[in-house]
Amino acid sequence: MSDSASKPRPQYRNLSIPQILRYHLPLAGKSSILHRISGALLFLSLPLIIVPLFAASVTSPETYASMREWASNPVCKLVFLVLIWGYLHHFCAGIRYLVLDLHIGMDKVSAQKSAGIVFGVSLALTVVFGLKLFGAW
Repeated sequence: MSDSASKPRPQYRNLSIPQILRYHLPLAGKSSILHRISGALLFLSLPLIIVPLFAASVTSPETYASMREWASNPVCKLVFLVLIWGYLHHFCAGIRYLVLDLHIGMDKVSAQKSAGIVFGVSLALTVVFGLKLFGAW
């Protein structure tokens, strides 16, 4: 019979909040987490915000006018801006993941660059659409 010597098992201790707050994800990890958050945001906003607004806009000209007046509120515009960011980030990160599925840019440096590009493009487009939303032009 073999003498099975027990190996020392790793000890996993409870993490405290300060330890969790000190942990820094790489840019690709942040992009991945925000991709999931933006997907959940879009999924949950579909029945709560998007479909009711669309239904109100196509019912009659009166409901369209009241919905347009309601949507001109700055708080509503901020909600729309968050939804715009969620869509644009999810779209850009989705393209990044499709490229990664083709095994392009799998090394660490390329992955960090593509994550930075996702953040840059999605935030720049959000600024452009936000300026249009708030009436800058």
